[in-house]
Amino acid sequence: MDASRIGVIFDCDGTLLDSMDVWHEAEAELARQAGVRLSPAEQNELTTLTIPEAGAFFHNRFWLGTDADDVVRMLDELMLDYYLNRAQERPGALAFVRDLVEHGVHVSVASSSPQPYLQAGLARAGFSPYINIVLSVDDVGASKREPVVFDRARELMGTPLESTWGFEDSAYALRTLRSAGYRTAAIPSTTDARTRQELHAASDLYITTFEDLDAQKFIALNEA
Repeated sequence: MDASRIGVIFDCDGTLLDSMDVWHEAEAELARQAGVRLSPAEQNELTTLTIPEAGAFFHNRFWLGTDADDVVRMLDELMLDYYLNRAQERPGALAFVRDLVEHGVHVSVASSSPQPYLQAGLARAGFSPYINIVLSVDDVGASKREPVVFDRARELMGTPLESTWGFEDSAYALRTLRSAGYRTAAIPSTTDARTRQELHAASDLYITTFEDLDAQKFIALNEA
């Protein structure tokens, strides 16, 4: 297949950036400030929420902050230093993205994180020269429980649905992509066996590291 007909929509946190521990730390800090301990179910629920939804989660459920926007401001303070000064790629991610672009594959980012986090983190980790389509769910007004942000990214790349992939570390986002007709690639950001099983079930391609994949191997998958 002509590589220019292939599109890849990357998640950011936990997929391109090795940042999931920072998010968990921030959630734990908000819980500490609220005087509560998050249950495993609440932690899982938070992974599906947008930033404004997470603000509402902590305010409405635990009365943290004066309102949901106040909680979002707290989260911003906790997170922006990381994205500006400490964000790092997952091993092999930058080389894989650069390799795709050099072979003519279209790439983009669709994330639940706000644009300031994305722009700062992608620049800090070296992705900015290769990815010029960067979307937040805030830009489209819909979470990844719906395919809106993925559809917008594909529209901007100009690639056919049948040869556009979503790379994710979240099973719920992979299920959204698959239901909408995208091809799906999973790269787990956790060692939890149950989560990995869910990722396997929702993916056409499963890798544990980008170091196991290069552009030529990936492009060849689209010949099938």
